Amino acid sequence: MALNLDKNLKLYYSISEVAKMFGLNESTLRYWEQEFPYLKPKTKGPSKIRQYSEKDIEQIRLIYNLVKVRGFKLAAAKKIISNNRTGADKTAEVLERLMGIKEELAAMKRQLDMLE
Repeated sequence: MALNLDKNLKLYYSISEVAKMFGLNESTLRYWEQEFPYLKPKTKGPSKIRQYSEKDIEQIRLIYNLVKVRGFKLAAAKKIISNNRTGADKTAEVLERLMGIKEELAAMKRQLDMLE
């Protein structure tokens, strides 16, 4: 059996890790859990410690894209997701790729500026 180095070894992330990934407050994530019924992280123990899976993180990425990046209100984001889930997913994916390319280009520009 071959070792797959591309796989992420971590199965679950804490609320603080996920909040840091997106630059959000933990309270924002808790609120989004109330507003978006399909965003339900696994809870552990009597203290109900949240454990976010990769699927949960993808849900948050979609919500983040609609609310924080594109500026939709929560009600509009819910409507978009419920009416056209695949379209919203694809739009979020394209936007994420474009933002990554923008960051790479900015890094290249900084390197070129240093050469001058």
